[in-house]
Amino acid sequence: GSGKTTLLKIILGLLAPDHGTVEVLGKPPVQSVKNVGYMPQFAPFTRDFPISVEETVLMGRLGKTSSMGFFSKEDKQLAAESMEAVEVLDLRKRSIGSLSGGQLQRALIARALTCNPEIMILDEPTANVDMKVEKDIFDLLKRLNEKITIIVVTHDIGFISQYIDRVACINRTLICHPTSELTGETIENLYGTHVHMVHHHHEGEDHH
Repeated sequence: GSGKTTLLKIILGLLAPDHGTVEVLGKPPVQSVKNVGYMPQFAPFTRDFPISVEETVLMGRLGKTSSMGFFSKEDKQLAAESMEAVEVLDLRKRSIGSLSGGQLQRALIARALTCNPEIMILDEPTANVDMKVEKDIFDLLKRLNEKITIIVVTHDIGFISQYIDRVACINRTLICHPTSELTGETIENLYGTHVHMVHHHHEGEDHH
């Protein structure tokens, strides 16, 4: 593969690099992971799993609470604040299986937020949702990005470029650019395939 999964595992402290050192927030990843929220590409349970939105979000506190497996008042308050931030607080008692695709993604984002992270990593957060839901989710992430650093893994560079400041392209080699410097030629050189940069129009401004 391109190395995306390996890079994520290194950032999350699940894998050590073969060479060199990696620091996240100025510390080795195993020490900084408590300050990193993570939303995996696939939900860690099936849609028919008997769990509510609130219980799903509280899962983000596992390993961070000192209550011997019981969630504290602080845990529940953080979960409520996270659900409110992503606009699913009114769904907190609903079962996961009853949610739409967009609602489920918001619940999983809230789950990543409950650890009160300085950095949040989202792996394909808009996979399998329609364009309107995709826009709504990226609008939400843009608001959250005012307070925390957000790293999004996506293949839809054209759509997301209007929301981000920097792009890191990876294909065994990692190349970072300000969004303004990203061109079709850059992507072609990295991935070895012809690319058309799709023009997007958003809120009265032109974006590529």
